[in-house]
Amino acid sequence: MARVRYNGPMMNLTPDMKRQLNSYSIYLGEPAHPLFTLKSLKEDPSAALDLVQAVSRTKNRTVAASFFTRRLGMFTAMQLYMLIVYEEIWEGPDEELGFGAIEEYGNLTVSQFLTGGTFRPADPDEHRGTVRAILRTYVKDVSDPLRTVSPASSLTHWENMFGFLLYHFHVLLNDPYTAAEAQAVLDILKDGRTWEGLAKESLFARYLQDRRPSDLLNTTVRTTCCHSKDVPGLMQCGFCPLKK
Repeated sequence: MARVRYNGPMMNLTPDMKRQLNSYSIYLGEPAHPLFTLKSLKEDPSAALDLVQAVSRTKNRTVAASFFTRRLGMFTAMQLYMLIVYEEIWEGPDEELGFGAIEEYGNLTVSQFLTGGTFRPADPDEHRGTVRAILRTYVKDVSDPLRTVSPASSLTHWENMFGFLLYHFHVLLNDPYTAAEAQAVLDILKDGRTWEGLAKESLFARYLQDRRPSDLLNTTVRTTCCHSKDVPGLMQCGFCPLKK
């Protein structure tokens, strides 16, 4: 696929790519109600979390932090989806991934906005490094500062993203057109070498418990609670370890 470049809100994506982004609450251009950027979140997590609390209407900072990383987890999972399906990923500075308040399904929430950057082709020989960079930039380098202003555990933030990956791999591994590419990325995620500097072992392999992603849909696969049940307007998620 040809390299796709864009500047500001004028992003030249295929209709299918844009549809995939929008389906995971990732929009193009500046948000109408901006909150903060990935850069400002990492620099001042307390101020960013204050805004998340205001949008999510929760006074609990643990709940608010988890609420936010569930939203960012959609972006992280979509980066891996783009890698598998299009062999491309979005690349841009942290200040060009913005977050804004938007209404979805009758509730005010935090969504993601690409205000610049580049969709670039990913070299298959460098997929491990690409996956590591995605995990570090959008999970570890976000959860670490959030943990300084909220008691939510790092594993909670990782599992917030894993739930979206389960569905992606369920679909892509069962599609003959994407099965091989999906398996290759899944193997990278399960390989402990990918996690060096991120965790002591592959947290995704531990999450899967030696089972295939399709077998874990709508099960109590999580070991931590995402607290969606504690956010006004939301319900308990299908992976909750507290599920009865």
